Amino acid sequence: MRSRSSHRRAPHTTHRRAAAVALAGVAALIATAVQSGSATAAPERTPAAASKAKPGSESVRLTPAQRAALIREANATKAETAKDLGLGAKEKLVVRDVLKDRDGTVHVRYERTYDGLPVLGGDLVVQGDTAGEADAVVKATRAAVKPATTTATVPAAKAEQQALSAAKAEEAKGADVDRAPRKVIWAAGGEPVVAYETVVGGLQHDGTPQELHVVTDATTGEKLYEWEAVQNGTGHTVYSGTVDLTTTQSGSSYNLTDGARGGHKTYNLNRGTSGTGTLFSGSDDVWGNGSPSNLESAAADAHYGAALTWDYYKNVHGRSGIRGDGAAAYSRVHYGNNYVNAFWSDSCFCMTYGDGSGNANPLTSIDVAAHEMTHGLTSNTAGLNYSGESGGLNEATSDIFGATVEFYANNSSDVGDYLIGEEIDINGDGTPLRYMDRPSKDGASKDSWYSGIGSIDVHYSSGPANHFFYLLSEGSGTKTINGVAYDSPTSDGLPVTGIGRAKAEKIWFRALTTKFTSTTNYAGARTGTLAATGELYGTDSVEYKAVQDAWAAINVGSRSGDGGGGGTSFENSADVPIPDAGSAVTSSITVSGRTGNAPSNLQVPVDIVHTYSGDLVVDLLAPDGTVYNLRNRTGGSADNINQTFTVNASSETANGTWKLRVQDVARYDTGYINGWKLTFP
Repeated sequence: MRSRSSHRRAPHTTHRRAAAVALAGVAALIATAVQSGSATAAPERTPAAASKAKPGSESVRLTPAQRAALIREANATKAETAKDLGLGAKEKLVVRDVLKDRDGTVHVRYERTYDGLPVLGGDLVVQGDTAGEADAVVKATRAAVKPATTTATVPAAKAEQQALSAAKAEEAKGADVDRAPRKVIWAAGGEPVVAYETVVGGLQHDGTPQELHVVTDATTGEKLYEWEAVQNGTGHTVYSGTVDLTTTQSGSSYNLTDGARGGHKTYNLNRGTSGTGTLFSGSDDVWGNGSPSNLESAAADAHYGAALTWDYYKNVHGRSGIRGDGAAAYSRVHYGNNYVNAFWSDSCFCMTYGDGSGNANPLTSIDVAAHEMTHGLTSNTAGLNYSGESGGLNEATSDIFGATVEFYANNSSDVGDYLIGEEIDINGDGTPLRYMDRPSKDGASKDSWYSGIGSIDVHYSSGPANHFFYLLSEGSGTKTINGVAYDSPTSDGLPVTGIGRAKAEKIWFRALTTKFTSTTNYAGARTGTLAATGELYGTDSVEYKAVQDAWAAINVGSRSGDGGGGGTSFENSADVPIPDAGSAVTSSITVSGRTGNAPSNLQVPVDIVHTYSGDLVVDLLAPDGTVYNLRNRTGGSADNINQTFTVNASSETANGTWKLRVQDVARYDTGYINGWKLTFP
């Protein structure tokens, strides 16, 4: 058996059939109570990175043997690591992934168990000089995993019925319990509780396979959370011209097995919806003719896209395969009949592509292939829950790397751009599916973060993160790149200067693999990317300030400098403890030297560290005692509040003593006012 390069013709066509497609989303986003929280920017204070860049902070390329050795080392020391982290006697760590930096720093990602039960939302990343050494840690939850009980008082059958009802409510077809309720500890919603996790199979309403996870409180029967494990996106065949494919010869025939990239295989489902299908093979080493009617054409596109994505992650980020272990996923094409979608599934560790409307437009473009393969990467690193804000970040990660792989491909037939599915003509007028420079141009995605963004479809709540990445890469305003015109706005009306895509993609990848967890929301993404930037470039760098400004430009956190994007600022950085379920506390700022009244756009950057922001009522008190409510118990279980509020204070005299008043009105979670500012533009 040997590998060879083959060629197939796939020219651009001038006429395309428009596909009326609705983005396939998750089932009902019940997770709003968990992930719809506010833009809390930092679980702790600003990352304690050195002001200068940390040399050697990029990950090295590990061979499968090197990675396996590090995993063995982490497994051998996991009990000691758990002790160092202060975990309870009933808590155990399970090694999930490992990365190593050029300077020798090792990042180990763990799952957690409690009394033998899996802890969902208990994952964490430990950083140290050796595998398992805990010099620093990032946790999905800060709450102590000490459930009141591990005894279920609700019958498992009730959880099963609840899960089936959730699937049927979303018009699932053939919904049936795929995995019987298993007892777990649910820690992603604040106080950890014993729960059931039930998985429902069948098909989603659009024909996508379903792996719906429903979490039910095992003591009350309340539905706590649900998410769809089959992660999908929408694309269209992008004919990439004549390309090289790595295939395998066996005797007198050839097949689509890429021996140079972990043995990636491409299979033909031939309109089926289950199983692996048949490995593409033939007597020659030429695949397809560029026409969708030739089944090999879509296979060539999928095989090519998978190879590009593998090479991108290996050559740019030093990761060998989705899991980092040198093993390939596989691709299935020609799924279903008139199926207008593509998806990633953990259960098969594979990418699957439909043929589009009328089976005439296979969804096998470069950016779609990279998008789906990246879902696998995310699943095996941060594990971002595919619902709520974390689901939007999951989708955005796939869009971000879908775009960067397209740039990496440097294919003259499909130039790199910040448009998603630009060849689809889904609207019949030549417009793309999604726009990273101005997401709202698609009519549904959001340009900036707002408090309810976790309640919408993850393909639309991904908009702010896509927008952040574009702004960080290219900056705001109008420009033309590779012949494509862009015009990117900011939520605060202030400009952002980009640092270039090469730096932006390294920052996002490092944050994804070493800082993000399953419950990361937009605020946590800001924290993670700032930490990653501090390590790569230093906290006093242009890059660090650009990350701050790009997040502020989508309404997450404050700008660099005075936090208000200009003007005069007054600040109180003294810590003020917030008593648990206690009286309100205040922090004061005295404004002087101003004339007349405060502005109609008074900027109020607030930094509160708290383990459950949904417990907090936050008010701004003017010098005359007038109350301006900033937050009223919104944010659900999200940690912290780090957000710049805009207040119309034009009826207030500017000079005088202003106060930030905070009250914790529920039990169990604690925190403190870390600081706040008043900025007069």
